[in-house]
Amino acid sequence: MDSANQDINLNSPNKGMSTDHMTDVSVEGATGTASGPMPPGLTEEEAEELRSELAKVEEEIHTLRQVLSAKERHASELKRKLGLSPLNELKQNITKSWQDVQTSQAYLSASATLDDIAQSEAYKKTQETLSQAGQKTSAALSTMGTAISRKLGDMRNSPTFKSFEDKVGTIKSKVVGGRANDGEVSSPTETNPTKEGAPF
Repeated sequence: MDSANQDINLNSPNKGMSTDHMTDVSVEGATGTASGPMPPGLTEEEAEELRSELAKVEEEIHTLRQVLSAKERHASELKRKLGLSPLNELKQNITKSWQDVQTSQAYLSASATLDDIAQSEAYKKTQETLSQAGQKTSAALSTMGTAISRKLGDMRNSPTFKSFEDKVGTIKSKVVGGRANDGEVSSPTETNPTKEGAPF
């Protein structure tokens, strides 16, 4: 950008913009022509004055858009130099929004209501009852688990289970049989000694 063409007034809305980029606004389509129908109640002189004012306003709008665009580019360049990424901005916006929610009257009112409920006698009794019920349920489940464990142990030591275990061991040795060292399966009638008391 050529510094000779730049606006050097730091307070100018055109700061940093080259005058080359500032073009006049075409107002041909926006302003209508003298040959178009005249609105009722307006003289030719009043209509011309309104057209002139409209052209000025549209030119100001165009200039402001250019200024805004330049300011946005400048802001993004500053953010880039500061290492601010869109993700960081999003995090900051979410944090600020959450802080705004926490300081809002609705949130404070709801929070106070919940505190009042937590301090109420009914809430304390309900909490105590649920706590006791949980403890009793936990104790009952623990007792039931111990009883089931004991019954399974007793069942495993019963003669019926021992007999079943022996039969399964015998069937396994018959099905698997002895394996020769070269990987061939030996006859199913040959038995392989198994560890005594092992179920499989």
